[in-house]
Amino acid sequence: MSDSHTPADLPAGPPPAHVPTLRPRPAGAPRSRPPRPAGEDVVVDCAVYVRGVRQAPVSPEEALESARAEGGFVWLGLYEPTESELTAISERYGLHPLAVEDAVYAHQRPKLEQYDDGLFMVLKTATYVEHEELTATSEVVDTGEVMVFLGPSYVITVRHGEHSGLTGLRARLEQQRDLLCLGPSAVLYAVADLVVDTFVDVAGAVTEDVDELETSVFSPERTDDIGRLYQLKRELMSLRKAVTPLELPLQKLAERQVDPVPEAMRSYFRDVQDHAIRVRDQVAALDELLSSILQASLARTTLADNEDMRKISAWAGIIAVPTAIAGIYGMNFEHMPELEWRFGYLLVWLVILGSCFFLYRGFKRNGWL
Repeated sequence: MSDSHTPADLPAGPPPAHVPTLRPRPAGAPRSRPPRPAGEDVVVDCAVYVRGVRQAPVSPEEALESARAEGGFVWLGLYEPTESELTAISERYGLHPLAVEDAVYAHQRPKLEQYDDGLFMVLKTATYVEHEELTATSEVVDTGEVMVFLGPSYVITVRHGEHSGLTGLRARLEQQRDLLCLGPSAVLYAVADLVVDTFVDVAGAVTEDVDELETSVFSPERTDDIGRLYQLKRELMSLRKAVTPLELPLQKLAERQVDPVPEAMRSYFRDVQDHAIRVRDQVAALDELLSSILQASLARTTLADNEDMRKISAWAGIIAVPTAIAGIYGMNFEHMPELEWRFGYLLVWLVILGSCFFLYRGFKRNGWL
């Protein structure tokens, strides 16, 4: 890895007159974000690749000229650049200001846009947040973003989020010289493939959570899973928003001739598209299953409430018999039957116990108790 360079290495001062500046951010849009961690530079790595081989370290200021002179391409990796930092880089690489704005402020929908001879692609990243027990407030899926600027002799990756690092990907890709020989689009393919493979892992981990909730909902014990189900459904929605819109950009790369993506790369993007479609179907199936489990949980809760009400009603009916008899004989009238009879008290108890027994037996037979 070459030495990282700070924004101070980039040219200062206002942009040249021929370079358009970013338009004002719409009202209500975020204008700032937490700063990068201490010691973290905007330029994570910068390297020139010629015939699939990484060349000697070169500064970001000289990388593009060096790549063009040697017939290769430069891969510049950035981490959460500010507007001024990315604008300075865009002047050197000729990036479109609208794409630069999207890359700075992030929070974009996965998409693919073409500007002159360059491409701009946005990919949502996702990671599974480990947790000992799923609760109604658990974070299950954390998302980030990776933006890719692609030109004939450069590829610039801009990442947002702590979990979207590409250092490992760069090292693996440098071992595949044949793939790197296909040019900058090989990096775009590798990034897209990594993102989709991560979706597969996240979907598999979420499936385990869904299975756990399904077991809990249909267990003999009474559990309150509605809050956990709703939270997992909301977290799954984040994954769905990252996966579903990605299908169309991958389809364009796989089926159409898009500059500067060579014909040989279309089969690679077609493979990534197939994986993305499988993940999309898996996420959709999980969402439908969660909806079914949620409905089953609500139905089970309603059934349990009905059973409780039947039991309460049955016991209330049984208790009503001695209450009525005691109420009648508790009235202070002088002329009442059996008041002077020796066995009157015993008879009342026999009537109460007999009536309660027959009522209990009837409710039990009907499943109310």
